[in-house]
Amino acid sequence: MLDVTSPDGRTFAERLRAGEPCYSLGIRTARSVDFVRMAASSGYDAIWIDLEHSTIPLDTTAQMTATARDLGLEAWVRVPEGDFGVIGRVLDGGASGLIIPQVETAEDARKAVSYCRYPPEGGRSHNALTSPFGFRRMDGKVRAAAANRSVFLQVLLESAHAIDNIDAIAAVDGVDAIGLGLNDLSANLNIFGDVRAEAITTLCRRAIEVGAKHGKLVIIGGLQGPDHYRELVDLGAAPYVFAAIDTDIFVDVLDQRIARWRAAISA
Repeated sequence: MLDVTSPDGRTFAERLRAGEPCYSLGIRTARSVDFVRMAASSGYDAIWIDLEHSTIPLDTTAQMTATARDLGLEAWVRVPEGDFGVIGRVLDGGASGLIIPQVETAEDARKAVSYCRYPPEGGRSHNALTSPFGFRRMDGKVRAAAANRSVFLQVLLESAHAIDNIDAIAAVDGVDAIGLGLNDLSANLNIFGDVRAEAITTLCRRAIEVGAKHGKLVIIGGLQGPDHYRELVDLGAAPYVFAAIDTDIFVDVLDQRIARWRAAISA
């Protein structure tokens, strides 16, 4: 278990660069690897576990990410804001990618790179036996180079100040993708929830232009449905689809079930 690739040998990033839609499932509430298996059976390409907005423990996170990778799914984790120390533990546990929230400067981005990659590319602490390598004993240099090559790092920009610094952030070696969180970005601009406002679209265009300049993918979350997704992909955003998140799924199904029973009983 190391690089997560499609049947034709392409990595997740290569598929996104080729314009192939990749569908992801967010996890905030589920605590069982069975939920990951359901995602694989349903045809999802990736999971992302949200440790910023949940109480999911690291042990559960590791079980989910390792299961995802065994099943051929990309396994990303969004770490809590400012908690760089958890990054190595998440990667040792099996994550194939990291989402780092609230990155506002190039220095923030360089710090994220350092925690995600072994020397000389970064400063990640070495651990000889880890889940991504099936706990096999390997030459340390070979293992470190392979780990550095396989980890995917997305830095998440969620404020106007971050967008002001986007050129310097995107220029940082080791950053694979620029992410925009439109809910927090709209809140920062005092237009919370209006993610299709012209001010937001302008910032998205800016991010896409800078991403293209530096050869970085631009992944945009908090979209207002498929039409909004298509608009931004047509502008050059990566076709990364936030197809569902477990809390929405559970609440939607619970609403549907009780509505069906109430209708049947009152008929």
